[in-house]
Amino acid sequence: MLPSSTVENYLKAIYLGVGALTPPDRLLPMGQLAGALGVAPGTATTMVKTLAESGLVEYEPYAGVALTGAGEKLAALVVRRHRVVELFLVRVMGYRWDEVHDEAEQLEHAVSERLIDRMDEMLGRPEVDPHGDPIPDPAGVVKPQPAQTLLTCPLHKQVTITRVIDQDRSFLRFIENHHLKPGEAIEVEERDAVSDSVRVRARNDERITIGTRAASKVLVQVASTVMLVLSMAASAAAQVQPFQIVDNSFLVEEAFNQEPGIFQNILTARRDEDDEWQMTFTQEWPLFTQTHQLSFTAAVQGVSDAYGFGDLYINYRWQALAETETVPAFSPRLSLILGTGNASKGLGAGGNGWQVNLPVSKQFGDAYLHWNAGFTHNPNAESDNGEYNLFTPHVAMSCIWRLRPMFNLMLESVVEFEQFVESAETRREAVFTLSPGFRTGWGTAVPQTIVGVAIPIRTTEGRSSAGVFGYFSYELAFTPQQP
Repeated sequence: MLPSSTVENYLKAIYLGVGALTPPDRLLPMGQLAGALGVAPGTATTMVKTLAESGLVEYEPYAGVALTGAGEKLAALVVRRHRVVELFLVRVMGYRWDEVHDEAEQLEHAVSERLIDRMDEMLGRPEVDPHGDPIPDPAGVVKPQPAQTLLTCPLHKQVTITRVIDQDRSFLRFIENHHLKPGEAIEVEERDAVSDSVRVRARNDERITIGTRAASKVLVQVASTVMLVLSMAASAAAQVQPFQIVDNSFLVEEAFNQEPGIFQNILTARRDEDDEWQMTFTQEWPLFTQTHQLSFTAAVQGVSDAYGFGDLYINYRWQALAETETVPAFSPRLSLILGTGNASKGLGAGGNGWQVNLPVSKQFGDAYLHWNAGFTHNPNAESDNGEYNLFTPHVAMSCIWRLRPMFNLMLESVVEFEQFVESAETRREAVFTLSPGFRTGWGTAVPQTIVGVAIPIRTTEGRSSAGVFGYFSYELAFTPQQP
């Protein structure tokens, strides 16, 4: 018998149902199976008898059903497809973890094993899906995951959430809003049988009281101090928690486009020791999808006794690679530079030009590393009553450390091989900028406000000067977002 979607749904329901039984129980009651599938008990019994004739299940009338070896392998592969698809939708397609279950229910019957293996490879061969559910390997084998619930784990001892076993969207939103997702370290402080509740101390010492029914759906791992350190290292490799603040670097560009339906406003201000200053405003918009992004950057600046508008940048950025466990994000940018500044006052290049930047970003646990390389080309720059062809390449690197979920320390470095005009001749010098700083903000979703401060130290030809840099970003939606 061909494994139709109906057959696969029955096998998967039996697989998950039997997996939730407490030994020595081994047979899933027919009423429980019918309820899981939303069919009448008679309908479920008829289908189970057909599966038994095909050698996929063992059926005992008035007792229940279990999978044979062949049936268990088929069911495990359906579960594998479902959970790999869920993780792919979250990490690559940008879905929320509370909206992928229904999509995966449809796709698990349509995708091939070859496609699933390629998706699995792209994701870095993960062991769990976004909810912490284990992903069977290509042979249908699941790595054991010893765990307890919030009802059975020790009191007043730090535990790590490993799994949430309820796919209801409202429940998953509740879990996310209270920082109870897999990977979070928490402590159960009290269980009250009278009020049927459990009190938990979560992130930032937040106290949360939940019902015992909800507590039974949150699985945790208990470890000694030594094992906790090891498990945290393993967790960082297997399921890295995403940053709450992204795409908010100061000098070194991050490789992340705007999500569909969301745009960002960025205001920066910089003042140097010689009283030169610049303020920029950038607005970023997704072009239908996250793959393509348009933005512009307008500047107002002051040099010596002159001040006014600088050059205008029109930017296009392509999300060539989305970040996975093994692949960094990569989003090359091409910018058209319009010579709107007054070159005679030092407020712009004078002519039009273009800029290329190649940002690469990769998360390593609580750190993000960013690399940039590119150039700025002004073929008709105006200076000393003449036009000059100026080409300035640059390389950059930064490290952002997540000290707390909404507080990041930053160290950015940029090297520019600047070409400029001096005494009617062009010359080049290396300019190195080292910029320590921090960023923080409000809102873990949209809308989100981010602020930051840095101290850029600029060194060229043995001379150093310091300045101050301020950053403000406000990100909001322009189309209705999923709740």
